Amino acid sequence: MPEVDLLAALHQHFNFPAFRPGQEAALQHVLNERDTLVVMPTGAGKSLIYQLAALLRPGTALVFSPLIALMKDQIDSLTRRGLAATFINSSLDVTEQTRRIRSLSNGDYKMVLIAPERLRQHAFRAALKQVPISLLAVDEAHCLSQWGHDFRPDYLHIADARTDFRTPVTLALTATATPRVQDDIARLLGLAHTERIVTGFNRPNLTFEVFSAPDVAAKLKLVREFLSDVEGVATAGGGIIYTGTRRDAEEVAEFVREVIGVEAQHYHGTLDPDTRARVQDAFMAGDLPIVVATNAFGMGIDRPDVRFVLHYTLPASLEQYYQEAGRAGRDGLPARVALIYSPKDTALHEYFIDNDSPSADELRAVHAFVRQQPHGLSFFDLERALGLPQTKARVALEQLEAARSIQRAPDESFGLMQLEALTLTEASVRTIAAQVAIRHDNKRRQLQAMIDYATTNACRR
Repeated sequence: MPEVDLLAALHQHFNFPAFRPGQEAALQHVLNERDTLVVMPTGAGKSLIYQLAALLRPGTALVFSPLIALMKDQIDSLTRRGLAATFINSSLDVTEQTRRIRSLSNGDYKMVLIAPERLRQHAFRAALKQVPISLLAVDEAHCLSQWGHDFRPDYLHIADARTDFRTPVTLALTATATPRVQDDIARLLGLAHTERIVTGFNRPNLTFEVFSAPDVAAKLKLVREFLSDVEGVATAGGGIIYTGTRRDAEEVAEFVREVIGVEAQHYHGTLDPDTRARVQDAFMAGDLPIVVATNAFGMGIDRPDVRFVLHYTLPASLEQYYQEAGRAGRDGLPARVALIYSPKDTALHEYFIDNDSPSADELRAVHAFVRQQPHGLSFFDLERALGLPQTKARVALEQLEAARSIQRAPDESFGLMQLEALTLTEASVRTIAAQVAIRHDNKRRQLQAMIDYATTNACRR
């Protein structure tokens, strides 16, 4: 590409006076056709890198993002600036998805946000082949690695898509990647020669605190005391309280409303889409001071004036904790980050670790069910027939596909998977079980590091 005045472009498109650390260097690498891995703290401006790169490069930028909420916020912001951008995901009805895919194939967009699962769809892949891909951006790239805190198997298909799209320049971005996870990201995306920009993790405006509580009554008392210390939370900014379960989110939100007298709403993954959108929109607009949520309320929440993030329940890892805590103080002003630690919380995480993957019998049952369904099936079919939660069913299919015990063709219709059952050997079952055991050991080490943080007498920063 010809030389571009990046500062002038930044001012023209976003009206910002200067770049933040690492942004300009990353942009320069991408414009010079060099694959780049960016590790910056939450709130440091990672999304601006691929947004501006998409505007400056010819063609359409494809951005992978794990959460629908993130897509909506980003596209709303870009379209207000008059930029040709859209998202395509399951929150849209089939007619609207089809319309946007048709517009994509016509080259109407400079940037399209999708979840990696979309790569499974035949019509979408066909549309992408009609347009030049200017950039492939992988947001929240730590989701690629099973050693990270939020592994998502569908991210593993992005590398194959890169080859299918004639290996466009690729930008991977995350706020939470240890050196091991950084190496994993580069390897799993097939980035042989990757520029790395790691700007550090420190957020000087955040104050880190830990409180101890033996039981629920003590936790709620601490919540009340903490909120009484956060002056003007209803008018001067907002706050997020994270809980470990949906039930806790609902009960703590009710406690904040009814006992403390501060308006709060709960948010978790099983709420209907309209309710989730209403709560998120109210919080982002500043009309709702407090959201009490599971980690379903997370990536992409970039309200700048969040004055506190309080964890009611111990998170599963330091990486998860720091990412969620980092949603405080994105405007650079002082903010409090606090954790209520109860030793009983570790039992919840031990349960999650022990039950995050299907058993050998469940794998065999999924494989047998696929064999009986030659015309396609959905995750709902698996749940109804086998009593298997959809999250566990998804993991089972990924494990069986990785073991070459099932083969999945591109999806011809929305929500219906085209699967063919191949041979499932006992050796494959044992291999999968060994991989699960390794992953569980890693998760237990991550949990122990989180406990060490909560109980240390040393500097938590």
